[in-house]
Amino acid sequence: MIVNTLKFSESGFPECLKNIPSPPKQIYWLGSKPDSWLQKPRVTIVGSRKITPYGKFVTDKLATELSRYGVVIISGLAYGVDVAAHRAALAAGGTTVAVLASGLDRVYPAAHSYAASQIMEKGTLISEYAPGSVAYKANFIARNRIVSGLADVLLITEAAVNSGSLHTARFAMEQGRTVMAVPGNINSPISEGCNNLIKSGALPITDVSDILFALKISPLMKPSLKSFSGTEDEKLVYELIGQGIAAQEQIAAAAKIEAAKVSSLITMLEISGYIRPAGNGNWVLS
Repeated sequence: MIVNTLKFSESGFPECLKNIPSPPKQIYWLGSKPDSWLQKPRVTIVGSRKITPYGKFVTDKLATELSRYGVVIISGLAYGVDVAAHRAALAAGGTTVAVLASGLDRVYPAAHSYAASQIMEKGTLISEYAPGSVAYKANFIARNRIVSGLADVLLITEAAVNSGSLHTARFAMEQGRTVMAVPGNINSPISEGCNNLIKSGALPITDVSDILFALKISPLMKPSLKSFSGTEDEKLVYELIGQGIAAQEQIAAAAKIEAAKVSSLITMLEISGYIRPAGNGNWVLS
């Protein structure tokens, strides 16, 4: 494995990292060269490792929709929200960047090695740690300043009050980045961190248009979809799901098609690989 290196003093080193407190002296990377996506709008999505069905649905939905608008999704390849954001971006055909707390030849967690190999095909793996470095506990907090520093916007989709993603939020605030959070159930401990961030001034996010506004992207711009081959009714349902209409009854109402027929159309779209279940009777594009 040949790992590429960019030193702070070299051209091509991300300008967005040069101006953060304690910038890395160098970064190591695999996959696409960083300057291939540094000029694009970038959103970091992080959150709880113990993701709930709600958190996964929200993460999948927002990462998918942002990817279809050409937004680069950045995260840390951890369990829970991180890897869900990476996988949703990949499934949508988007670009995603993973920042590791170890050497790039020692993917942590090892269970995400396959996801890391997929990310290298559609994006970039980055670390400030040399090949062979193991992931020490302190590395994860230090890594988070790069996770936030690479982005224009930091989005936390689900987080408990002691979540490590709150370190990332603090770094983002120090770096002058826009911090956003998805509100959650006030009775859910896994949403307490997000709700507290909102009370402290983070922007509450209930729709992808809130994030697009911060990125100065018009929500009226039609997002890209996969080339489609199917019936007109299947195409209609596919496009509605692409617009974020996720539940079967909502799709039936918007499409003005009987619920039984919509169920059949959804089945065909899933078999054809155009959509996938997101839990709780909702659907997202594959």
